[in-house]
Formats: sequence, C-alpha cells, structure tokens
Amino acid sequence: MNNKNNNPPNIFISNKAIKRIPFYLNYLKSAVIDGKQSISAPVIAKALDLNEVLVRKDLAAISRHGGKPKIGYDISDLILDIEGFLGYENVDEAVLVGAGHLGKALLSYQRFAEYGLEIVAAFDADPHLADSEIHGKKVFPAERITELTSRLSVRIGIITVPAETAQAVCDQLVAAGVLAIWNFAPVHLNVPADIMVQNENMAESLAILSHYLSEKING
Repeated sequence: MNNKNNNPPNIFISNKAIKRIPFYLNYLKSAVIDGKQSISAPVIAKALDLNEVLVRKDLAAISRHGGKPKIGYDISDLILDIEGFLGYENVDEAVLVGAGHLGKALLSYQRFAEYGLEIVAAFDADPHLADSEIHGKKVFPAERITELTSRLSVRIGIITVPAETAQAVCDQLVAAGVLAIWNFAPVHLNVPADIMVQNENMAESLAILSHYLSEKING
C-alpha cells in the first residue's frame, strides 16, 4: 500500500506532536547552515528544551530513514521526511477573505510557500478595494467568493473579517468546496464535520498575556 505522506504507516501522531514538528524543521535547517550533516535526538531535545523521549517518539513517527547508533539522523534526509510528512512539497492554494490590515499583512508575507501555502486571490466587501492588487494578489468583490473559489478549485480559505460576518463568509467558502479554514476572526465557526477549522484567536492570546503580566506586576 502506498503511503502518500511518506510517514511510517499505522502510527498515530497527535496534534500536539504535529505542532512541534515545524520547530524541528526550523532547527534542522539552521543546523545545515552551520555546516552540520547529522544530528541526534538528544541534541535536538536540548536545543529546543524538550523531553528527549518525546523527541525520539516524534522523529520515529515521521522519519522513513531512521537514525543510526552513535551518529543520529542524516539532517538532509530528516528535513525531506518532515517536509514530506507536512505536505510542504505540494503547495496548496488558498483564498483570503478580508483585505484589511491583517489581511494585507498576510498577503505580503513572502514565506508561505516554504510551508506549502500560496494565497492566489483575496476578497473584500469594500468596493474601493475591488479589482485592486495587494502585494501582487488580485482583490475581488466579496460577492464572488463562492464563484471564483469553486472555479479555482481552492481547498483552503483564510478568514480575516470581523466576527459578525465570519460565519457568512465561512458558509460561502464551504459551499465553494473549501475543505480547511484558517480563521482569524474571534468567533466560533459552525462547519460540517468533514471541514477542518484552525482558529487563531488573537483576543484570547492577548487575554492570557495580559493576565500573566497582571499577576507578575501586581502579585
């Protein structure tokens, strides 16, 4: 049986583990720049301040080549394994809805391709933004979300609109065939069971930071 993502079959990888993997990848790429060719799990664990057993388990789940006793992992092979597991070698196209300050910042970010993502179009309800370009990305009227997203066969939608309009935008993206949504709006989205939503709630993060600082300053 072919293993599409090149990771060892029949191994469950938790969401917590998946969140750690990009940190491994960034560290390994910096190790290559430093001229290193091989690396061990204990070295990675120490550099990233992680539990060594946890790192060994993560790498065993994603590495096709495995490590060698007293040598460790070939860094180049491990990088390829991680990128294959995460799907970075296959660039996925996305559309962005909401070309305000945050939307413009995301449209200007040049390194998304390194993570397997390319924003191919943006949408906004502001008629003054319609048919304009932001960092080389065309902005279309919001009423064309479903039509164009479906025509382009895009499977990822990025939502950077106010909370009160986020669900309506989400519904349009789902109707267009989007399978995954990256949601920056501070609101819970109702989606079918087979649609994945990744929330980036900045208000929640700021609340946690503010509470922490308050305890440190006043405690």
